[in-house]
Order: sequence, then structure tokens, then C-alpha cells
Amino acid sequence: QLQLVESEGGSVRTGGSLRLSCAASGDTYYSSYQMAWFRQAPGKEREGVAAIDSDGGTVYADSAKGRFTISRDNAKNTLYLQMNSLKPEDTAMYYCAADPSYYVGGSLSTDEYGHWGQGTQVTVFS
Repeated sequence: QLQLVESEGGSVRTGGSLRLSCAASGDTYYSSYQMAWFRQAPGKEREGVAAIDSDGGTVYADSAKGRFTISRDNAKNTLYLQMNSLKPEDTAMYYCAADPSYYVGGSLSTDEYGHWGQGTQVTVFS
């Protein structure tokens, strides 16, 4: 059973940067999974931020384009999310997710992921 553990998030000032990581364990086929980052702000639905397929193709939410970069290191079984130019509206609980299904670039739909991390808080203050 695949397990996902996110790194600690943090609090940063507007315009700052953070890098999240997500360590996967328990499945030797991790490299074939699509992976993604989602976030959920209080009172809002969980939304897809960025996804990456097993070939390294990526897809981003409009809110993340040009500011966030998703990447994966299959040798380390680790997923990353580099977040730059952070804004207060980026404040949320961030979750990594994985699934053996394949979508070009990965999917940003919560319905397409069967494995989830526990979440990590990111707070951006002005």
C-alpha cells in the first residue's frame, strides 16, 4: 500500500517562496503513478494545483501557472512543489496524491486519485 508523507509547510510573507516535498513508500511501482498536489482552504473545496504523469508531463491550475513548479525524483520516490511569488490566497492545506491511472500530464481531479498524504499547512501573510 502506497504511503505519502508531506514535508512540513510553513509561513511566508507575500512574494516569498516555499518548496514542499512528498515522500512515497510501500510500492515499488511509484515511478509509474501519476502524482499531484492539491490544496484546500477553509470553507472551500479541495482543488488541484499541479500534476505530473509518469513520463514527466505536467499540468497546472491557472492559479499556479508561472509561479509553481511540480517535479518528481523517482530515484528518491519523492514529489516536489516549488512555490514562488506566493500570495495570501495560496494559504491552504496542501496535499500530495498519487494514483496508478494515467492521464497525459496528470489529472487535477480529486476523483482520479486513490492515495493521499496527510496534508501540510502553508500560510502566506501580507
